Amino acid sequence: MALIRKIAPITTDVNTIHDPVDCTYSVFKDGNGKKFLQIDTYGSSKRKIKGKKGQSLQFNEKSLLD
Repeated sequence: MALIRKIAPITTDVNTIHDPVDCTYSVFKDGNGKKFLQIDTYGSSKRKIKGKKGQSLQFNEKSLLD
């Protein structure tokens, strides 16, 4: 789980397709009225506990717009 400070492009030599999973997102404001986007992914069908939240990424306006 992480609040993303900055997102930047990168070129890689090798790319692979990952197993498909379900994903949800929410947009919310903190106590100061700052807006955030949260993306949650859930376990793949191969995971021991199916449907368990796997990763949670949060972006603030600055990290999305810079």
